[in-house]
Amino acid sequence: MSLEEERAQAIKAEARRVGFDAVGIAAAGDVDPERRYAAWIASGYHADMSYLADSVEVRPDIRRFVDGAKSVVSLAMSYWDGPEEQRPARFARYARGTDYHNVLRRKLRTLRRFMLRLDPGATIGPSIDFAPVLERAWAAKAGVAWIGKSTMALSRDLGTYTFLATVSTTTDLAYDAPAIDHCGTCTACLDACPTQAFVAPYVLDSRKCITYWTIEHSGPFPDEAPDLHGWLGGCDVCQEVCPWNKFAQATGEARFHGKPELAAPSILRLVAESEDPALDAAIDSSPLSRIGRAGVRRNAQRVLAEEIRVDDKAAPVAVEDG
Repeated sequence: MSLEEERAQAIKAEARRVGFDAVGIAAAGDVDPERRYAAWIASGYHADMSYLADSVEVRPDIRRFVDGAKSVVSLAMSYWDGPEEQRPARFARYARGTDYHNVLRRKLRTLRRFMLRLDPGATIGPSIDFAPVLERAWAAKAGVAWIGKSTMALSRDLGTYTFLATVSTTTDLAYDAPAIDHCGTCTACLDACPTQAFVAPYVLDSRKCITYWTIEHSGPFPDEAPDLHGWLGGCDVCQEVCPWNKFAQATGEARFHGKPELAAPSILRLVAESEDPALDAAIDSSPLSRIGRAGVRRNAQRVLAEEIRVDDKAAPVAVEDG
């Protein structure tokens, strides 16, 4: 066995030990030679997320993130916390547990220290989704998951409910084969999207996406914002209908289980109560801290207004005898 293979096997074993459910390794380089990401930005599909456009030249090539990088370790971790009943108002699964950035960051630090012991002179750059890295593209190149028609990373073993991370290194490692797209002719995710946010398979228009409007958008909702269809933070519709999620594995990370305060929230409670320490604490320690209690209240008011509008349309019209 070569040194590259030995190191790769050791890194994979350590990644699984610290809690990652899938790991693969790819050669560093340009992961988007067809410039699909740049075309997506040019089409305006990133809405007003300017940080995505600002890094359009950096994201395709991991070597601009870690100078001299030779290998990219792609990692995935399940956050699926088991089946649940449908609720009229809810948060996406990823948003209900402890903020995954904090959880993954600690695991990546442990993995980085291990990799430095294997190669003390290496430059190693861990990254999560806030870094200018195309983590789904690297997951596909490293064989961890393919990019589905919903644009989600999709694994035959884990489904779509996964958090991704990468570790770029100047260490030479043995590489895995790229993932194969197994979406086939299925269009369940595209058909189910309540706002028709997919302009084509594998292409999402954020300007129509509920997750964008509830999490990324700041300020009041403009006239062009779509209905939220009961979602208070994020949206899981395209994941809920994906047939591959019948293979979703329950997460082994207890911190990813939904907080009771966010499991079945009352819209009226979120809107009406000015103080709720337990709810505030749950929001502040979750990915919802990005929008805070004020953002959750804004979303809840929107959902409530939509329900009132629907009820008014459904109300029977009284007809006087005459």
